[in-house]
Amino acid sequence: MIIFNQFLPVSKADMEARDWYYYDFLLITGDAYIDHPSFGAAVIARVLEAQGFRVVILAQPDWKSTKAFKAFGRPRYGAMITAGNIDSMVAHYSAAKKRRSQDAYSPGQKMGLRPDRAAIVYANRVREAYPDLPIIIGGLEASLRRFAHYDYWDDKVRRSILFDAPADLLVYGMGEHAVREIAARLASGTPVAEINDVRGTGYVAKDVSSCQFPMIACESFETVSNDKRAYAFANRIQYDEHDFVRGKAVIQPHGEQVLIINPPAVPLNEKELDFVAELPFVREPHPMYDEKGGVAAIEEVRFSVIHNRGCFGACNFCSLAFHQGRVVSSRSHESVIREAREMVKNPQFKGYIHDVGGPTANFRRPSCRQQLKNGMCIGRKCLAPEPCKNLDADHTDYLVLLRKLREIQGVKKVFIRSGIRYDFMMKDKSGEFFSDLVKHHVSGQLKVAPEHCVNDVLDYMGKPHIEVYERFQEKFKRLNIKHEKDQYLVPYLMSSHPGCTLSDAVRLAEYLHQTGRQPEQVQDFYPTPGTLSTCMYYTELDPRTMKPVYVPKTAHEKALQRALLQWMRPEKKRLVIEALNKAERQDLIGYGKRCLVRPLQAQGYSQQGHRLPDPKKRPDKTKQTDTRSKRRSR
Repeated sequence: MIIFNQFLPVSKADMEARDWYYYDFLLITGDAYIDHPSFGAAVIARVLEAQGFRVVILAQPDWKSTKAFKAFGRPRYGAMITAGNIDSMVAHYSAAKKRRSQDAYSPGQKMGLRPDRAAIVYANRVREAYPDLPIIIGGLEASLRRFAHYDYWDDKVRRSILFDAPADLLVYGMGEHAVREIAARLASGTPVAEINDVRGTGYVAKDVSSCQFPMIACESFETVSNDKRAYAFANRIQYDEHDFVRGKAVIQPHGEQVLIINPPAVPLNEKELDFVAELPFVREPHPMYDEKGGVAAIEEVRFSVIHNRGCFGACNFCSLAFHQGRVVSSRSHESVIREAREMVKNPQFKGYIHDVGGPTANFRRPSCRQQLKNGMCIGRKCLAPEPCKNLDADHTDYLVLLRKLREIQGVKKVFIRSGIRYDFMMKDKSGEFFSDLVKHHVSGQLKVAPEHCVNDVLDYMGKPHIEVYERFQEKFKRLNIKHEKDQYLVPYLMSSHPGCTLSDAVRLAEYLHQTGRQPEQVQDFYPTPGTLSTCMYYTELDPRTMKPVYVPKTAHEKALQRALLQWMRPEKKRLVIEALNKAERQDLIGYGKRCLVRPLQAQGYSQQGHRLPDPKKRPDKTKQTDTRSKRRSR
């Protein structure tokens, strides 16, 4: 029986309060327990509950012993493990590999409540506690590390996570279909070793005889660890086969065993998405965190609606294409409206829906009619570098949904804060959505991601050329004037992406200077597991063409590129001048309107970068006297 608006058990006492003398699945997560559909652990737990299973939540357990993992007793069917909503190494370390000071997914934003490589550590503790218990790992960390992969923090190729985490199965992507099937099989008495035909899963075997799907092999772990060209080619195969229509099982040998990754699961359809979104979530962090400062991650999503999944934008540095996939599916208007009406009843609701979005807010359906029949095109993207001629850029469905939400009694404003693909908007001939966006759905600032201005760099990123952004920017200004709005674009920019030379970074700084931009959002490229851009970073090859790519790798060069994008900051001046000298762009050092910085000596620095004494400033005789008197007293 499902108990509505009640958290799932987080302790033995919670189980006893429900008169549970057994339970079916132990669900372990590296995040705090937030019972909200934006958090994968909560979604999987509620999906299992809806199937009639008893699920307990073990959130951020002490991993130094098996004590916490044994606290509930042995589950009947298995343990399911996720590191959390993001990779645990990304959660812990910046792009400069420095330890972060805060963790938004932990109570009080406290660091250190989960281990590095959390999925591996948790799986090993469970295996120690229950040697023969079926273990299933999933979530983003497991999904992106399912193949042999370059690891930025170790600076080497690591084995598939299944060889370090002693799990029986790996679930990748959005796991509802796979988890339902696995749970039902385990409950029926099927040994976990025989569950080898579930889409969206992977496992380790002695040979390929157990594989139930058409297969394609990629180079072994040993080969890709030593041959960067082989790594790039394997990465391309893995991306090409990540398609639920035409994708094959991908086989990758690891020593004397083989990794078998079955084809992706079929995306949830509209009815299934509605069902999952409307499961009985409490939509809050567990109250056990109240005294610890709550969990900050809820703030952005508490009054937001996720209306879609998948992203055919497929930026090369983004993990979504390799996790959720490129095919877009969406919830019904009725389901989204029911969720919004429930929000209005919340005493904390102030009338503002913060977001109606998802991976990309303005995607509501597949990019063309052919996808569901033939799958996504191999080696081609829907939007970059040019939009496909078959692209369906009609925003009518999303526009109607937003208008319905605005009419709900108690709703003052409906904002869009998740990503907008402006190139997709610009292909919509009607322009009606763009007008409504500016008039009703921008909360002062609209965040967009041009990322760079050099088209060669944008091609490596999988982003549209800068001319598209400029046309979008100009239209945004015109519409603001038309609707008498004072709203601004906040462009996200990225430095040090593969393919970006120091000269390219200078050109971006010039562009920003000429257009009067002083960027607030600058992100160094972060080589997260599994992405095409990370493959470029490691191999210095573009896996799509196998041609060489220039990669800025040293910490100093990255610092130079980043400094150029923040040339206005005084503390960056020495780095900016060094970068301009290295790029042989001394014409940008001086006093002219085009110049980024003045010479060092002009503002009190020697050519070596040391601050010079100010000749206009008189010595403070009082301080000198005080200093001499202190010396005498000593």
